[in-house]
Amino acid sequence: MPQVSISFTLIMRVEMPNENGSFGLLANAIGDAGGLISAVDMRSVTRTRVVRDVTVSVSSDGIAAQVRRAVEGLEGFRIISISDSTFLAHLGGKIRIEPKIPVKTRQDLSIVYTPGVARVSMAIAADPAKAFALTIKRNTVAVVSDGTAVLGLGNIGPLGALPVMEGKAMLFKQFAGIDAFPICLDTTDVDEIVETVVRIAPVFGGINLEDISAPRCFEVEQKLIERLDIPVMHDDQHGTAVVILAALINAARVVGKELRDLQVVVSGSGAAGTATIKMLLEAGVRDVIPVDRAGALNRDDRYDNSHWRWLAEHCNRENRHGSLADVLPGADVFIGVSAPGILQPEHIASMARDPIVFAMANPTPEIMPDVAAPVAAVVATGRSDFPNQVNNLLSFPGIFRGALDVRASRITERMKLAAAYAIASMVTDEERSAEYIIPSVFDPRVVDIVAKAVADAAIDEGVARRSMVMSEEDVEANV
Repeated sequence: MPQVSISFTLIMRVEMPNENGSFGLLANAIGDAGGLISAVDMRSVTRTRVVRDVTVSVSSDGIAAQVRRAVEGLEGFRIISISDSTFLAHLGGKIRIEPKIPVKTRQDLSIVYTPGVARVSMAIAADPAKAFALTIKRNTVAVVSDGTAVLGLGNIGPLGALPVMEGKAMLFKQFAGIDAFPICLDTTDVDEIVETVVRIAPVFGGINLEDISAPRCFEVEQKLIERLDIPVMHDDQHGTAVVILAALINAARVVGKELRDLQVVVSGSGAAGTATIKMLLEAGVRDVIPVDRAGALNRDDRYDNSHWRWLAEHCNRENRHGSLADVLPGADVFIGVSAPGILQPEHIASMARDPIVFAMANPTPEIMPDVAAPVAAVVATGRSDFPNQVNNLLSFPGIFRGALDVRASRITERMKLAAAYAIASMVTDEERSAEYIIPSVFDPRVVDIVAKAVADAAIDEGVARRSMVMSEEDVEANV
């Protein structure tokens, strides 16, 4: 199975002899070790020694180690320091808080703090709804994790999760203008997580749950939805499900099939898989077969997991049994949110005409796209180096933007469906093809289109507490 590599750069400060041919020796050693020199800067020079900063592109941690060993092995050469562009980008954290109003005079101070702030505090105390207009609550989301299911890294704890949550906060700001803050909790107890979030919730306009392992994530989300009057969404579940549905809407159109007629096999019945299955059912897909390690979930087996029991009762219309290979024949769609390398070309060949394959396992999918392409009509993955990247960055900024704009009390199934159809609509009939079923995450239209669809759905469903036509700067009694 090919290994996923993430390229980055090393900046090596190297002391070497001030002699003809010295740099050539260095360049050859780096090249032979798999590195590519992209820049060289002189730092200091004497009659006998030279210090240079050498920027080297590498494709993986392993290649970086090889480059370092190669340079250290050169006689007369010394590495003074070495830095990594990825670590440098995270140095001191990736986000910060800055004031919107400068404080340069006593008058400024009296307005933003005492005594002027007292009037605002009393106004909010008399009418708590004013907090949405007069504090950061109107545009702030907490990104909450316990670090138990971080990316493909697993349970790495709250400190290990912090750089990821910082990154999520950056994406909220960059893509949707939402101020987000990482909250990494040093507990894995469901009730402690819930109680902590409830107690800090007055500051925030929404709660984005992130990287909390299943099945606890279901309980955490449900309890918070019941106790809070602001939007709560576990993005690993619903953000992923929204984008998968959006991609499937267009993939079905490419092969000339209707959603209601599709038989879909979903490999993986954890957080993302369960949410995806429920969303497919909401969208009108009538036959979904959930498959996990033990095989297809069916109505004859007993399951301790309540979520598996629900899936067994509401899915698998024909009550099929067996492994993934046993239930794939005749299926229209494979959606994988499970494990790398479990799908083979012969499995796809057994599926119905024009099979659709979404291999979403990260970082290595259930089948590599180039391996699936000869036997599948449409292929999508979570990877950025192949067409049709299914990335929940297409969903969560717009969903929260729309919910915040109308001060929604929660995020409903209808709002998520609206987001999925909005994303799908961005690929026109003229543009749609087997290699273009989903817009780019960098398409600047995405957030606005998704936010409007979500806001409209919230208003129609009665969970919005603010009209879109109300002035954003209105601070009168009815804000």
